[in-house]
Amino acid sequence: MSTGTIRVGIGGWNFEPWRDNFYPKGWPQARELEYASQRLTAIEINSTYYGAQKPATFAKWRDAAPDGFMFSLKAIRFATQRRVLAAGADSIKRFIDSGIAELGDKLGPIVWQLAPSHRFDAADLTAFLELLPADVDGIKLRHALDVRHASFQCAEYLALARQYKAATVFTESDDYPPIAEPTGDFVYTRIMRTHSDEPLGCKPEVFPQLAEAARTWATGGEPDGVPRIEPASAQTVAPRDVFVYFISGAKERAPHAAMALRRALGEDVAT
Repeated sequence: MSTGTIRVGIGGWNFEPWRDNFYPKGWPQARELEYASQRLTAIEINSTYYGAQKPATFAKWRDAAPDGFMFSLKAIRFATQRRVLAAGADSIKRFIDSGIAELGDKLGPIVWQLAPSHRFDAADLTAFLELLPADVDGIKLRHALDVRHASFQCAEYLALARQYKAATVFTESDDYPPIAEPTGDFVYTRIMRTHSDEPLGCKPEVFPQLAEAARTWATGGEPDGVPRIEPASAQTVAPRDVFVYFISGAKERAPHAAMALRRALGEDVAT
């Protein structure tokens, strides 16, 4: 059975509670990305949301990570934290042209995170999606919409996202509405329900369930047990790449949760 690639990771790599927890005692902070990227297969970068990075910074990140690793980038907030999304054309262009192409084949999906108060407006969202480029410097771009208002939980939104082949972030959280339907040719999941009293962030039985869901998405299917807006399609589509990130929640447990999921997927993880 053909399948897409499943990548598992965390948000960022500089977090003080990970020192003497995830990183070995005394590990140099300048080499934390090197260490994390050898134990995970993807990282979502948050600093790109708050400000522009230099091309040399993207190149440095690229060189610190091993072959096959991917970075997801949160698009700069000036492009998405606005009432009229279509007015963000200049911010979108500046972000795309800021040097992200330096990541080369380690450039993963770009996440466009909307404000929690931003309601679904089909006309405005269509105009926004028209602004998202298909590639940069010959590198194909993959776009994921992180929509955070319940008004997006409708068939009209799903159809629009599918029309533009934009994935929808499936957020496992008590704070944001879940949309588990695949709308792009890859799946992007952010798990925000880790717990500090669990050494791995989640109960051990959770990881085989997550692994099975990820495998189902990767082979083109839709897993059981996820919240739905419309009935699941019985038709299996083309294999999909899958990105699973452990973000927020008990953030101090996120690396251990990610490594536990990798093990549940049958992958070797360095100790």
